Order: sequence, then C-alpha cells, then structure tokens
Amino acid sequence: MTAQKLVPARLLAIWFVLVSLSILGPTLGSEGENRTFVAAAILAFAVVKVRFVGLDFMELRHAPVAMRVVFEVYCLILWVTLVSLYLLL
Repeated sequence: MTAQKLVPARLLAIWFVLVSLSILGPTLGSEGENRTFVAAAILAFAVVKVRFVGLDFMELRHAPVAMRVVFEVYCLILWVTLVSLYLLL
C-alpha cells in the first residue's frame, strides 16, 4: 500500500502546514524585531493550528453549519483575547 492511500493528500498537506508553523513560531520569536508584532504572529500561528486540528482532524469541516460557525467564532475570539491580554499585561 502506498502512503497516498493511507493518508489523504489534504491531511498530509495540513500536517506539513502544522509542522511548518510549529517550526516557524520559535524561529520568529528568536528575532529581535518588533516584539508586539512577533507575539501577535505567534499567537495567530497557535490559533491557526487549533483551527486546522478542529476542522480537519476532529471533522468539524463536515459538521452542521451552526457548530462550525461557533468553532470559527471561538477561534477568532481566542486570538483577539490572547493578543489583548498580551498588550494589556
């Protein structure tokens, strides 16, 4: 059996994006540039990873529309809350 039959191409591509974001976060954080931008970007990476895991590995992409909308809004509120807390503290 080939790897393509075992793992759908979409999940493999998403897995590569998740790994890339996991590597890019600490790399971006080690730069001495604008700390606020770097923090917001790293938090965005984390929320994007949560979104990918929820939609594709927990099958929310094919869930009822209301459940998917709640999850998408949750991801947006999560990012806004985390960035706001970072900026305020």
